[in-house]
Amino acid sequence: MKGYSNDLYILAFDHRGTLTKGLLGVEGREPTDEEIARVSLMKDIIFDGFLEAKNNGISGGDPAILVDEAFGLQVQEKAKEIGIKFAAPVEKSGQKVFDFEYGEEFGEKIKEVNADFVKILVRWNPDDDADTRQIQGERIKRLSDWLDENERKFLLEFLVPASEQQLESVGGDQARYDSEIRPKLAVQVVEEMRERGADPDIWKIEGLDTTDDCENISKVIKDGGRENVIAVVLGRGANDEKVNEWLRAGSSVDGYKGFAIGRSIFWESLKGWHTGEKSREEAVSEIANSYLSFISVYQNGS
Repeated sequence: MKGYSNDLYILAFDHRGTLTKGLLGVEGREPTDEEIARVSLMKDIIFDGFLEAKNNGISGGDPAILVDEAFGLQVQEKAKEIGIKFAAPVEKSGQKVFDFEYGEEFGEKIKEVNADFVKILVRWNPDDDADTRQIQGERIKRLSDWLDENERKFLLEFLVPASEQQLESVGGDQARYDSEIRPKLAVQVVEEMRERGADPDIWKIEGLDTTDDCENISKVIKDGGRENVIAVVLGRGANDEKVNEWLRAGSSVDGYKGFAIGRSIFWESLKGWHTGEKSREEAVSEIANSYLSFISVYQNGS
């Protein structure tokens, strides 16, 4: 059956370019073996934070992780070994137009990784040119059909980057774009993707400021006999105050069931560890506490 029945609390750390560039300063080249090992170690630290949180006790939903194979293969393997639910990405990192990380072999790779959820990230704005939307639509449909045929859960994350015109219409103010324009565009994006054959079980949605905006998304993702399809709130690296606002807006809406938050949970802790200002143990505990704090806000609205 399409959809997912429980709340999902996903600690997302499938970041690839974000970590190599943002923390290691790697730009315009492939990372060295030493740099790859450093990022892999960061993934271990985040996973240890997740496990510490889980050991402290999480009820009322399914704790899960989202981690890539490139730097986190060891984490994926350990998650499988100890029965942690995990999602794995199949998109090329950092692309403006969605494409498969493993090309024509994506199906074989999905079977090999054997994640609980298969995730893609797509940038889509209704004002994008027709060719871009067609190419992305066809690729998403191809993946969606394959996942249906192979009975695997599909987690679709989309971002709606502002066009120049849209940003100009709110005086270049990103916060106004996010609150005044993006909510309507997000509904349009879901409709456009669905029309082109995208059929995910879980939509990973950029945070929306109001319950009404979340309800509009919930209606459109459930349309057409998809009543069990769910949305989870995406953190987008925002500060705790903003993420908490988004979590509160979504938590009371039928159809919203949890979150997928990454940088907002681990970034400062990893940065502190990387620069030597924090011990590994401190970073792990901070990550655990941050993750548990977001779960508490989602569950209790506080």
